[in-house]
Amino acid sequence: MEDCIFCKIVKGKIPSTKVYEDENVYAFKDINPAAPIHVLVIPKEHTTNILDTKSETIAKIFEAINKIAKKEGFAKEGFRVINNCGENAGQTVMHMHFHIIAGKKLGEGIV
Repeated sequence: MEDCIFCKIVKGKIPSTKVYEDENVYAFKDINPAAPIHVLVIPKEHTTNILDTKSETIAKIFEAINKIAKKEGFAKEGFRVINNCGENAGQTVMHMHFHIIAGKKLGEGIV
């Protein structure tokens, strides 16, 4: 999608701090982190939300999250994975994405 900020990041038109990349998934540091570790994990192909996404794509994203947690060294400490689906849930970029939040003790709330 031409006007999607995450599509522009995937194409290198907007800079990002890459954490992980493979043929299907791109992960980068959030520019407004909610915790010391805050990574966004997105499919390279544009899809609006999890309702419009193939289960194979979601599986690849979760495989990437597993690799990122181990590679970045926070898998043993614990982390949170969040997906906002739709405006009322807080989705501000309409390109399906997951937040990985870690690096501090997280309470029972959202972050």
